[in-house]
Amino acid sequence: MARGPESHDLMLLLGPVSYLDCLVFCVFLAPQLIWHVGFFETVWCVLQALPFFSVKLPVGLMRERYFLPPENQSLFVQKASSFEDFVIRCVRYAFEHVPAKIGRVFFSKEVALPFMQFRLLRHGYFRCPVPWREHREESFHGIWLIKNPEEKPDFVLFYAHGGGFSMGSSYFYLEFLLTWLSELEALGYSNPAIFALEYTLVPDAAFPTQLNEAVRGYEHVLKVVQDPSLLCVSGDSAGATLILSLLLHLGSQEANGIGYGRRLPVPALAVLISPWVTLVSTRHRNTVSDYLDVKQLHQYGMQFAGGKMPEKEPLVSPGCCKDMSLWKRSSPSKGIYITYGTEEVFAPEIEDFIGTVQETVVVKSEAAVGGIHAWPVASLFLSSNVNERLGGLRTISKEIRQCIP
Repeated sequence: MARGPESHDLMLLLGPVSYLDCLVFCVFLAPQLIWHVGFFETVWCVLQALPFFSVKLPVGLMRERYFLPPENQSLFVQKASSFEDFVIRCVRYAFEHVPAKIGRVFFSKEVALPFMQFRLLRHGYFRCPVPWREHREESFHGIWLIKNPEEKPDFVLFYAHGGGFSMGSSYFYLEFLLTWLSELEALGYSNPAIFALEYTLVPDAAFPTQLNEAVRGYEHVLKVVQDPSLLCVSGDSAGATLILSLLLHLGSQEANGIGYGRRLPVPALAVLISPWVTLVSTRHRNTVSDYLDVKQLHQYGMQFAGGKMPEKEPLVSPGCCKDMSLWKRSSPSKGIYITYGTEEVFAPEIEDFIGTVQETVVVKSEAAVGGIHAWPVASLFLSSNVNERLGGLRTISKEIRQCIP
């Protein structure tokens, strides 16, 4: 018999991603790549990857994990399991070498939903135990997750996913968001809800399309929750960039030319996971631990900016905003909470941003020693220990509960 929707801890029942899950994911992925990218281009990408997967990956993995002394290992490798290390090395290769149009298919709805359904079935569920639904309007769309859709939520999280603006989807993040919803309920919210924005990816559109969609989505969420003191905005990586841009828009005295002539209230809190605060920065640095690549990131950033110069436009690249009065107006009433890893590409820029705005804005930050990019998201799928899987998410959720009782 399938477990019922009364179960709160969805993540614990599903368990961590396994090698079997990875194999099944590839089964779902292959036909979508052939359909959306093309047979020959897909095969060529696989052939180019063969030297890495057949030689460089196993040799590098064995050498660093089992033959180097601990003091010569990266901080991440010292902490990571073999499976975590294996997956992150694969992601690092893909981020640097696989074209975005192929990476985009990895995180698409057509792959993510069947994969999540497989994981649900593998753990005894015939349907998702937490209600969720798509919400579409002409100017934006996204996904609503709520414990009881018939009742008004007592807390709402507005979330924007990461992916360099060129890939990613709310559907790929669905299991993460369902787990987060369960954690929020466990902390005492009676009917928490999450709205995940499904914004337009590059190259389908560039700035300001994504900000337009964020503003429209935010206004929709405000209508639902009816009280900004019950609203938290959040995002990881590029999604966190979009959240910062949204806050700067809300704090501006004018409509900023994106179609709004009236002010919307700021939320109670902002939670940023590994935010990409400045699109192009000399402070970004590749590390041996992280899976991001600076050159590729800057290319994605310039594509997102479109015809605008990210160094000069704070709404495109929020870290460029040095107007402290604007940051003060833009700040949520309970401030900004930022979590990041000390080994990630963005770490120096994030630390600069915190140092710049914390004299004006209430900012609380958590730096995970040896942590890599967006680890609270990735660890949920990759780590085997329950505390490691939920550690980052529980810390964030407790911070939210303290700020929004």
